[in-house]
Amino acid sequence: MELPIACTLSPAEQQERRRALLDSVRLATIEATELPLGYAYRFDRTSDVLFALSRLIDLESKCCPFSTFTLVVEAGQQSIRLEITGAPAAKSVIADFFGS
Repeated sequence: MELPIACTLSPAEQQERRRALLDSVRLATIEATELPLGYAYRFDRTSDVLFALSRLIDLESKCCPFSTFTLVVEAGQQSIRLEITGAPAAKSVIADFFGS
């Protein structure tokens, strides 16, 4: 079943989410890489980043059910990678909200 490509948050709620959580995640991003159906974001491995990404995934998976979130914590003290993907039509929405 294909889910509609639409966020369930109002514009005001989206703005608050960006201010409260997303802006700090964007600032922590080391690298963004384009994937066929979305983007991969790389971060330094810190507890604060891991907590923020976990919170972001929890919130965003509820309001944007068309997205798939994959969080990879690499072995040792390597980086953290967050992949956000979806249907082909979702790629531009992911880029707009999360960055590309």
